[in-house]
Amino acid sequence: MPYLSELLGKPVVDVDGRRVGRLEDVVAGREDPMPHPRVMALRVRGHAGVLAVPIEDVAVLEAPAVSLTKHLEQVRPLPAQPEQLLLARDVLDRQIIDTDGVRLVRVNDVELARVEHRYFVANVDVGMMGLLRRLGLGRAAERLWRRRTEAAPGKLTWHAMEFLPGDQPLRLRVPGSRFEDLHPADLAEIISDLSKAEGARLLSALDVETAADALEEVEPGFQASLISGLESERAADVLEAMAPDEAADLVAELEPEQRSELMPLVESGRAHEIEALLQHPEDTAGGIMTTEYLAVPDRLAVDEVLDLLRKRADEVGTPYYIYTTNEDGVLTGVLPLFSLVVARPEGRVADLMNRNVVRVPLRATQHEVARAVAKYNLMAIPVVDDAGRLVGIVTADDALDKIIPTRWKKRLPRLYR
Repeated sequence: MPYLSELLGKPVVDVDGRRVGRLEDVVAGREDPMPHPRVMALRVRGHAGVLAVPIEDVAVLEAPAVSLTKHLEQVRPLPAQPEQLLLARDVLDRQIIDTDGVRLVRVNDVELARVEHRYFVANVDVGMMGLLRRLGLGRAAERLWRRRTEAAPGKLTWHAMEFLPGDQPLRLRVPGSRFEDLHPADLAEIISDLSKAEGARLLSALDVETAADALEEVEPGFQASLISGLESERAADVLEAMAPDEAADLVAELEPEQRSELMPLVESGRAHEIEALLQHPEDTAGGIMTTEYLAVPDRLAVDEVLDLLRKRADEVGTPYYIYTTNEDGVLTGVLPLFSLVVARPEGRVADLMNRNVVRVPLRATQHEVARAVAKYNLMAIPVVDDAGRLVGIVTADDALDKIIPTRWKKRLPRLYR
């Protein structure tokens, strides 16, 4: 199978052997229902400029010289089309996302496959072999690899990668469905390897929920720069989709003018939550708590609580604990979700809940919160005001943020949301 690096620079001659020029690029295009782009033409640079020779006019491609089936004067150039790929210009040396290996890689070469009389883009080479081939050392390297039992590494099928959006002459559309299948932590790792502009472009290509989930996993220092690279309306949508505490942490990192421009665009209810969280010192329970939790009146029956949980499931993330309050909002108890699920539907929450609830005040330091979480082996701990009213919860990962470095914490299992 020919490689792009082996074709570039080859002399091109017509049917009489007259020199036309040198092969400068290979033009490929999508063709339904074929999943791989088909080679449509060869871009040949000669004395008269650049000529797009239709692949149908090519007699021999895999030879020391590319020969045509016609006289040069008979060649009808293929007109440029919006969806065409120029493999050397648009693919070679491009950063791509390997969606199978979940990594950011660079294309070193492109492999073509011949099917009957047509050529298709089969694979991209992201390994050392591709680089050696570009340096003219491909055949020597292949001979060395033949002596080994394993295959030469670095090839990815066209299906296993996605182009990053960019400002190159051809704008490539990024299918968001491929990225939605990746874990947010994997997406965050990819985004963190990109520049600010590239990361913002990738976030713009994702749906809002996926972008929000990925942004929550990014190192805090990079979040603000990424969000500032988005259009204001898009940035506001992503903030609304983030957990309130994560959104508040991000907003706190913004420059004052960015914050004043962005916050009026955020939905009023979520903006109020974010602004309320920002009123607390960042190293206190109030500063690291989230307002996404489920609290129910302690007078309810089990089936009523389950019905309420179904209705509010999207609002509370993963409610490992159900908190109970009285008419004044004062915290009265806690009920693990498992205990609620296995209880009799007609049972009363007041009879099931644990009234001895470990809690922390709004002004508790983050170290105090972390010690309580670790001491009592909690996945979340409730935060109360001076009157004992429940105002938020601190998840274990946020509580441990100061004790465990963020870089390590992000690698821990996401058990809390």
